Amino acid sequence: MNGNAALTGADWFTSSYSNDQGGECVEGARVGGMLMAVRDSKNREGGVSIFLGASWVA
Repeated sequence: MNGNAALTGADWFTSSYSNDQGGECVEGARVGGMLMAVRDSKNREGGVSIFLGASWVA
């Protein structure tokens, strides 16, 4: 799977562990059915990590 194509139009959401007090600022997006893309919400252009969805839940 081409990672760039998979992220086009991704519906990003803020992790429930993120907060506006300088805490962990993580966004996630479900891509390709069983995959989860994760990025730093303070540096959205800094890169994306992709995991199996089960790893995100764990």
